Amino acid sequence: MILVKLGGSVITDKSQLRTFRKENVSRLAGEIARAGKQVILVHGAGSYGHVLAERYQLQHGFLDNRQMAGLGRVMQDVRELNFKVMRELTAKGIGAVSIPPSVTVLLKDGELVHLELQTFEKYLDFGLTPVTFGDVALDQSRRFGICSGDQLMEKLAEHFNPESVIFCTDVDGVFSSDPNHDPKARLIEEVDESILGLLPRQSKYVDVTGSIHGKIERMLKMSSNCSTCIVLNGNVKGRLEAALRGKKVKGSRVIG
Repeated sequence: MILVKLGGSVITDKSQLRTFRKENVSRLAGEIARAGKQVILVHGAGSYGHVLAERYQLQHGFLDNRQMAGLGRVMQDVRELNFKVMRELTAKGIGAVSIPPSVTVLLKDGELVHLELQTFEKYLDFGLTPVTFGDVALDQSRRFGICSGDQLMEKLAEHFNPESVIFCTDVDGVFSSDPNHDPKARLIEEVDESILGLLPRQSKYVDVTGSIHGKIERMLKMSSNCSTCIVLNGNVKGRLEAALRGKKVKGSRVIG
């Protein structure tokens, strides 16, 4: 089994509220279908989740009743995004089933402490493709919080020990600085703990789940549960399919 994350920056335009990149998702769904591998798919919330979650400070848990309207809006928006992703997967012949974290996840102080893993196991046994996503979830300490796609990836990798873990982003991999703004940014082909100090701790977009620094910390943990953990550019045609088939692709290999 292969664990795949479609980042919010690949499936949405993170600079524009609720902007779905339909052609990109359709292409990526086709690549997954053609590869013919058993997959668990996780997708980010992108511009459907982060903007309003930040506005209502949902990542900090319950602060006051004014957050309730925002909580409902974010849950509605991420489900709308998930529906759009599911429609593209189904159009490519993938038997996809949606598993919302709001009913399968429990957080404590913002960290994922429980995920209904048997649900994923049963759907995999049926030959279906489980699909989950960044969402609002219950929190033992804070009443509610944000469960990120990266948290889900970490928990799923820990349980299933997948053949490989693939993160699709909007750049070629992990860089020494933001390649969109720094022409001297260098692609880091092998990422280990020694490069964490080089990575930015802030995101160029509103992201309530943290910066690339925090994401790489989670990836380093995941790398001990799989043969290969790679970060690649999901905007490049054919790159995800090649990685799913076990071919060497341009990207960053994360080594724990």
